[in-house]
Amino acid sequence: MPKIRTQVNCRVHTEVARQGILFNKDKGQHILKNPLIIQSIVEKAAIRSTDVVLEIGPGTGNMTVKMLEKAKKVIACEIDLRMVAELQKRVQGTIYQSKLQIVIGDILKSDLPFFDLCVANIPYQISSPLVFKLLTHRPLFRYAVLMFQREFAERLVAKPGDKLYCRLSINTQLLARVDMLMKVGKNNFRPPPKVESNVVRIEPRNPPPLINYQEWDGLIRIAFNRKNKTLSAAFKQTTVVTMLEKNYKIHSSLNNKIVPDDFDIKQLINYVLEKANAENKRARTMDIDDFISLLHAFNAEGMHFT
Repeated sequence: MPKIRTQVNCRVHTEVARQGILFNKDKGQHILKNPLIIQSIVEKAAIRSTDVVLEIGPGTGNMTVKMLEKAKKVIACEIDLRMVAELQKRVQGTIYQSKLQIVIGDILKSDLPFFDLCVANIPYQISSPLVFKLLTHRPLFRYAVLMFQREFAERLVAKPGDKLYCRLSINTQLLARVDMLMKVGKNNFRPPPKVESNVVRIEPRNPPPLINYQEWDGLIRIAFNRKNKTLSAAFKQTTVVTMLEKNYKIHSSLNNKIVPDDFDIKQLINYVLEKANAENKRARTMDIDDFISLLHAFNAEGMHFT
């Protein structure tokens, strides 16, 4: 078995060199080349023999073949047909050929297949939308082990009061437990990116939180739009006041509730913030429980964010 794998690896690397494949940086093509780093990521993923593994952006398949050794099946999603051809060549005629499924296309525009784990060195420019596509996917997967740009990874795990704490931090942590696994230097890639990288483990909360995520995200957007300002200041913005008044009247109409002629949405906003003791709080210091309480306080008064 090792002999077959070595022959396949050599054949592909020779083919890549002969064809002179140019990796497309605009598509985030930075191929992880260090076998020790690849082995470490696969080990930390703790792949079971019964697992279906989703890999996004497999490139020439350096990590794919390592996962094929352990998994029941690997579904590799790739947008670049040149990489698809290299990946196909790499497993052709080997014992791994039947365990690999290649999906061609943009993962953000496609429905995700069923999978147990997601393990990938993803194109960094799709990091944020991909994280939320994964976390809103059903049925829930066990966890994901993903390579991100270091600052993005640090935002994922940032806590209230941290400099990098932001909307991404709290939205991700609402839906999942996030742990930093390892740092990866830029010289472990070909071509080297301009930034350092980190590997992160994301485990969806199971069961998911009992909360309307669209409502939640609407509140979080307002609060973190000016995360260093007080909530009182954030909710005084004209666009916010207008949106909340419109939503209030729509929901009142749907529930056959009459809105008085002298109704003042600003007074109601201030009342809710004061009642929740939140008018002088700042988003950068608030945790998940703080925002859940605030969302319930707004909803209790008939105010909604969607």
